[in-house]
Amino acid sequence: MTKNLLIMFCLIGTSSGAFRFLPNMLRAGKTLPRRHGHGVRMQFARSVSASSLGSQPTPRDDAMKIIYASIRAVDPRVAVQDRLKVEKGEGGPFLFVRESKGLNAAPLSYDLSEFERVRIVSFGKASTAMARSVAEVLSLSNVNIDGVVISKDGHATDDEKNLLSGYNIRVREASHPIPCERSVSSAEEIMEVASSSDSRTLLIACISGGGSALFCLPRGDLTLNDLMETNARLLESGAPIQKMNIIRKRLEMGKGGLLATAAYPATTLGLVLSDIVGDPLDLIASGPTVPDESSFEEAWSILREYGMGPGGSHELPPAVIDVIREGNAAEKALDNSVIHPAFKFVDDKARRTSETVLVGNNRAAVLAAAEEAEKLGYSPAILGTRFDGEASCVGGSLVAMADHLCNKDTMYPIAATPAALISGGETIVNLPQNCKGRGGRNQELALAAALKMNEMNLKGCCLASIGTDGTDGPTDAAGAIVDSKTVDDDVSRSSALKALSDHDSYDFLNERGCLVMTGPTGTNVADVCITLIR
Repeated sequence: MTKNLLIMFCLIGTSSGAFRFLPNMLRAGKTLPRRHGHGVRMQFARSVSASSLGSQPTPRDDAMKIIYASIRAVDPRVAVQDRLKVEKGEGGPFLFVRESKGLNAAPLSYDLSEFERVRIVSFGKASTAMARSVAEVLSLSNVNIDGVVISKDGHATDDEKNLLSGYNIRVREASHPIPCERSVSSAEEIMEVASSSDSRTLLIACISGGGSALFCLPRGDLTLNDLMETNARLLESGAPIQKMNIIRKRLEMGKGGLLATAAYPATTLGLVLSDIVGDPLDLIASGPTVPDESSFEEAWSILREYGMGPGGSHELPPAVIDVIREGNAAEKALDNSVIHPAFKFVDDKARRTSETVLVGNNRAAVLAAAEEAEKLGYSPAILGTRFDGEASCVGGSLVAMADHLCNKDTMYPIAATPAALISGGETIVNLPQNCKGRGGRNQELALAAALKMNEMNLKGCCLASIGTDGTDGPTDAAGAIVDSKTVDDDVSRSSALKALSDHDSYDFLNERGCLVMTGPTGTNVADVCITLIR
C-alpha cells in the first residue's frame, strides 16, 4: 500500500494513460519521436545510461519509468478535458466545469446560448495544449471561437499551431524565463482581446507555469528593460516563486486579477495548471483572473528580505523600487474592502462573473509516480508535495533518508525495501551576482545527492529529479539522475564539489551521462523527485 507521509524536516525547508518505458530504445541510445499535437511530448536523452541489452532493468531504468509515468499523468489535454463538458440543455448547449473542491461539488455551469462568442487566451508552458483542449470541447457546441496563445519558444508544435489556427486562435511565441519584446506585444494582444469583449462574451483564460514571464506588460512608465532586469534579480535572489509573483503583480498590467477586470462585463473563466507549492490561485502566473490578496506593503517587505531594495546585493532598478515604495505609501490611504464587480456573484447564478478553477497540480504527478513504483515492485512512500528550500540541502537530506532505510537494523522505517521515496515541489538555488555556472535546481539537487552518496558510501541508491515541463533552469535538460557511480573517487569528488560551489552542475553531470533530456513536455506542475533504494 502507498504510504502518505507529511514530513516536517527543517533542514530541507519543507512547508506544510501511463507511458510505457521502452528499454531497448534507451539502451540503444535512441530517442522517442515527438508526439506531435498530443500534450505531453517526450523523448529520451542519449545521455541517460541504462543496463546493457538483455540484462535486468537497473534502478536507473526504473527511475525513468516512474518519472515518465508522473509526467504522463499531468498531460494538460487530459486534465482540461476531465474538467470540462458540453451538454445539451433547455435553450441551448451548456458548458459544465467541474471544480476541484470534491466529487460531490456542483459544477459551474455556463449557458452557451447567452454568449455570441467564446474567446480563448492562454499563456504558460502548457498554453497550446490547454487551448487546444478547450477548443475541442467547445467545438461540440458550434459556438464562435477565437483567441490568442503565448507559448514559450520551441514549445508549440506545427500540428498544434495549425489546429489552433483552424479555431481562429493565433499562436505567439516568446522567451522564458526572461521576458522579451514579443512577450509584451503578445500580452498587448491578449489585453486587447479582453478589453474588447462585452457582456455577450465568455473569456476562457488557460493559465500554466511560466505565464508570468510570457504574459508581460509593463505598468505605467516602467519599461521592458526594467522588467527584464527585475526578473534577473528575482531569479538570483533565491526568493520562492510565490514571493516573486507578489513583486510582479505590482509592476505589470493583467496580473493580480487585472485580466478579468479588463474583460468586464464579459464573463471570465480561468483554468489553471499549477506549478506552485500549495496551489495558490492568486499567485500562479501572478493570478490574472483572481483578485489580488497581496499588497504593496508585502512587496516592499520582500524587497528588503531578499536584498532587492536600495543598496541590496540584488538591487532592483530604481524605477521599480520607486513604484513599490510609492505604491506602499498610497495604498495605506485606500479603501481595500471594495470588491470589483468582476469578482461578485452573478444574479440568479451560483457563480461569480469571474471564476478560476484548478485543473491539475503536482499532487497528480506524485500519485502517478507512486502507483508506477508499486507496479515495479517498490514500496512507495510519498513524502509530500510541498518540498522547497535550498536544492543542495534537499538533495543531501533525501540521501540521508535513503541511508536510514538501507540500514537493516532501522526501527520504524517509513517504507520497506526495495523502497521508492517520492516528493514534489520546487526548490531554489541562491545565485551570487554574475554567476557564470550552468545548471538548474534539479541538477543541483541531484549533484548534491551524488556527493552525499559518496560521503556516506551508500550503494544501491538512485535519485532522479526533474522539472515536469522538461526544462531545468536555462538549460536543455529536464533534470538529472544519479547513483553511487556518479561520484566514485577523489578526483570526481573534487570536481563535483567545485561544480556545486560554482553552481555549474550541467557540465559535470553531462560528462557522466546523468542529464535527463525530455524535450518540452507540454505540461508544467513543478518538480518531481524519485529516490529508489534496493
